[in-house]
Amino acid sequence: MFKLVAPFEPTGDQPAAIEQLVRGLKAGQRFHTLLGVTGSGKTFTVASTIAQLNRPTLVVSPNKVLAAQLFQEFRSFFPENAVHFFVSYYDYYQPEAYLPAIDTYIDKDARINELLDQLRHAAVQGALTRRDCIIVCSVSCLYGIGDPAEYERTWLKLSVGERIRERELRRSLEVLQYQRARGAELKAGTFRFAPPMIEIALPDASALFILELEGSARGTRGATVVNIRRVPISRRLDGTLVPQLEQALPQNEATIIPAKLYVTPQDKLALAIENIRREIHEHYWTLLQAGKVIEAERLRHRALLDLELLERNGYCSGIENYARHLSFRQSGEPPFTLLDYLPDDTLVVVDESHLTLPQVRAMARGDRQRKSTLVEHGWRLPSAIDNRPLTFEEFFGKVKQGIFVSATPSKFERDLSQQVVEQLIRPTFIPDPEVEIRKPYNQVPDLLRELRAVIAAGERALVLTLTKRSSENLTEFLLANGIRARYLHADTKTLKRAEIIRSLRLGEVDVLVGINLLREGLDLPEVSLVLILDADREGFIRNETTLIQAIGRAARHPRARAILYADTITKSITRALQETDRRRSIQLAHNIRHSLTPVAIVRAIHATPLEALGRATAEFDKPATREDLMEFLETERAELGH
Repeated sequence: MFKLVAPFEPTGDQPAAIEQLVRGLKAGQRFHTLLGVTGSGKTFTVASTIAQLNRPTLVVSPNKVLAAQLFQEFRSFFPENAVHFFVSYYDYYQPEAYLPAIDTYIDKDARINELLDQLRHAAVQGALTRRDCIIVCSVSCLYGIGDPAEYERTWLKLSVGERIRERELRRSLEVLQYQRARGAELKAGTFRFAPPMIEIALPDASALFILELEGSARGTRGATVVNIRRVPISRRLDGTLVPQLEQALPQNEATIIPAKLYVTPQDKLALAIENIRREIHEHYWTLLQAGKVIEAERLRHRALLDLELLERNGYCSGIENYARHLSFRQSGEPPFTLLDYLPDDTLVVVDESHLTLPQVRAMARGDRQRKSTLVEHGWRLPSAIDNRPLTFEEFFGKVKQGIFVSATPSKFERDLSQQVVEQLIRPTFIPDPEVEIRKPYNQVPDLLRELRAVIAAGERALVLTLTKRSSENLTEFLLANGIRARYLHADTKTLKRAEIIRSLRLGEVDVLVGINLLREGLDLPEVSLVLILDADREGFIRNETTLIQAIGRAARHPRARAILYADTITKSITRALQETDRRRSIQLAHNIRHSLTPVAIVRAIHATPLEALGRATAEFDKPATREDLMEFLETERAELGH
C-alpha cells in the first residue's frame, strides 16, 4: 500500500530503531518513544516504520513551521501515496473574548487563508477515502470540526441521465455551503449556472465538475444531464486556480462534497434549531433570575439573529458555537475532530513530543476559561463551551497506538512508553556540535565577526534571541551591516515561514534570527553555527531542553559549533552541556571504533507547501475564461457526435 521512495538506505542507528518500532507496534504495544538526536534521521525512521506497517498515519507537530517541513519530507518519501496538510486556516486569529473588569467585548477577528482551507478539505477527503493516507497536522487537529457521519451523508451525487431542476440543485448546493461564483475567476467551493452547463468547483480545489444539460433546467420537468466532465485544477504562481481543460475526464457520476466541515442535513437542521431555541429560552430566564437583565437581552438578541441566518442559509458566522446541537451531542461529550475521520487503526506520531503534549494539555483549559466568561455575561449560550479542543485525556483515549518523537522526551513520554528506542548515531556520522561559552560583553560585535566568517565559508547561521522585538531589531542591525538576514517568529505568516527557510537553504539568506521557531525540528544542513544570546536567562526558552534543542540545530554540519553568550553558568546550561558531551562522546567513540569519517548531508531542497501542492507554473499565463469552457464543450460534443 505505502511505497517508500528514498535515494538512501537506513544507516547509523536507523535500522535497529525501525526494527524495534515495527516489532513493538505489531506486538500490540501501545506507546513508543523514539529518542533521536538532531540530524539522526528520525523522519526517515518513522517513514520506514509506516511503510512496513501499512496503516493510515496522523503526524502531529507543535507548530506550522515544522508541520510544513514534515509535509514536504513525507511527500518526497511517499510520492505515490496520499500525503496531506492540516493546520489552522487562519493567517490571523483573534478569538472572541470578554473582559468584565473593564467591560470590554472583543469580537472574533480572523483572516482565512484560502489555500490552507482547501488543504484541510483535501485532508478530510483523504482520511475518509484512502488507507494509504498520511496527514501532517498541527495541534489544531484537536479542535472540533463536524460529525463525519453527517458529513458523508450530505454528499450530493449527480449522474448522467438524471433530470435536475435549477432551483432544487441551487438549494442543495447552498445547503452544502457552496456560493455562487462572482466574475470570471475560478474559486473553490463555488458554483455557476450558465446554460447549457453547470460548473461546480470542489472546496479542496482538486477539480471542477462541468455538467452539460439538455433541456431547460428552469422548466417544471427540468433538464437532463447528458455529460459530466471532471477537470483537474492547478494553481498559478499568483495563486489563481486554473482548470486544466485538456485533462478533462468524462464521468458517469459527480460526487459533490460539502464546502464547509460544519454541515447538518436539511432534515435534521430544523430539530437542531429547535434545540438551540429551547436553550436560548432556558438561559435567558437563568440570567434574568440572577438579576442580569442586560446580559439576558444581549443573549436573546444575538442568538436569535444567528438562528434566523441558520434557518435561511443553513450557516451563520460563528456556527461552531452551536456545534453540540448541530451534531446532537450531550453536554460534556468530546467534539468530533480529525481523529474521528480516520480509521480506528490509525498510527499517531507526536513529533517533538516534549513541546506538543504540553500544548495539548493546556489547550482545553484555556479555551474553557475564555468561553465560561462569555457565557456568564450573555455573549454565548452554555453549549458554546462544548465547541472546544479535546482534553488531554480525550486525546489519549482516541489514540490506539502512538510514537513520541523527540531529541529530548520528557519523563511523561518515557514512563508511558512500553519501549524507548534511542537513535544517537547519525547516518552522516557527524557528532554533536562543539559548544563554547562566551561572556556577553560586546556580544553583538562578536556575533557580527562570527557571522561574517561563516558567510565567507559559504555556510549559514542561526541566532536565537529572547523576544520578537529583539529579533526584529537585530535583523535590522545585521541588514544595515551588509548581512543578508531575516527574522522568523510567531507573527510570520504560515506559508511565508516555509519560504523564508527555503531561502536560507538556497543561499538567498545567510542568517535567520528568531526565538522558539528556530529550535525544534528544522532541517537545515547548511547551518554550521548557532548563536544563543542571553543563554543564562533561566526560564522556558533557556531551560535544559531548549538549549539542547537549539544547540542541535547545527548538528547536520561537519563543522558544527554553538556559542552561548552567558555571564553565569546556570543549572540548565550545565545539564545541557553534560548531555551534549555524553552524546558527542558516544558518537566520536563509534566513529573511531569503525574508522568512520563524518560527511556532510546532501539533502534536496523541497518545494514550499504551495509549490508541492501542484501549483501551476508560469506556462499558465492566463486563467480559463467562459469562452474557453464553451469551446471545450463544443469540441467534446463534436467528438461524441452531438
